[in-house]
Amino acid sequence: MTVPDQRGKVVVITGANSGIGKETAVMLAAAGASVLITSRDAERGKAAIDEIVRRSGSDAIAAVDLDLSSFESIRSAAEKILERCDSIDVLINNAGGILTELTTTVEGFEATLGGNHVGHFLLTDLLLERLRASAPSRVVTLSSIAHRGARGIGEDDFFPQAGYNGTRAYAKSKLANLQFARELARREREAGSGVTSFAVHPGGVRTGFGGDGDTGGIVGLGIKLIRGLSISAESGAAASVHTATAPGIEPKSGAYYQRSVAGNYGPVVEAKPTAAARDDEACRELWVLTEKVVAAAS
Repeated sequence: MTVPDQRGKVVVITGANSGIGKETAVMLAAAGASVLITSRDAERGKAAIDEIVRRSGSDAIAAVDLDLSSFESIRSAAEKILERCDSIDVLINNAGGILTELTTTVEGFEATLGGNHVGHFLLTDLLLERLRASAPSRVVTLSSIAHRGARGIGEDDFFPQAGYNGTRAYAKSKLANLQFARELARREREAGSGVTSFAVHPGGVRTGFGGDGDTGGIVGLGIKLIRGLSISAESGAAASVHTATAPGIEPKSGAYYQRSVAGNYGPVVEAKPTAAARDDEACRELWVLTEKVVAAAS
């Protein structure tokens, strides 16, 4: 794909040491952006930087350690990002995972919702003033068509429960990503801040998603079986890059984008998520609830 000139732009991408995030970093760096990636593992982050520099031809790349399952790590990463980035033009909330077994974050949240949603909620909040000062700026949050498997999110979903189902937890986290992106857009629009917010489904992508021993059983087998039918990480990144850079979409802040054919092929277009993802009251309620649980855990 042809990426608009990004010279002078500063982009922060979470979970960009591999997969979609790394490919997104390569594309944006090649287009001239200064890119800061985050990685849970410092060595993987360093290796990713070396590859991104080599493939993009740009050395305007940096990395910060970030574990979205730890508030201490999130706050430390945000502090380092703010130290390094005088401006932030685009924040891409890319990191995400799915777990077969019930796991908790450091603060005691169910780990899938905790990492995919709560972690990004806190990070975005900590970077929001810099995004506002850099406006017009953009927040892009990766979601998934898997959000269709969730009808709503309650306070109980934030915490470990009996009868844990990894697929259901993942679906709820992806619905949370959509509701977060929509509510952030509403709040920033009303504030007149110049910060816009979008959600994007990159497609069924052939990456290490669900790896590192995170998934097993039927879920793990299913991921392995569909991986062979999936598009490349580069193709998936094209959806993220489009949503992060496409000119003229600012009036559509709060929208959801995906590829036009089966979520995998064709151009990236605005799509219609489920009614739950478009329920403005539910989006507001999730925001308030997330603020509540974050404050209680802080």
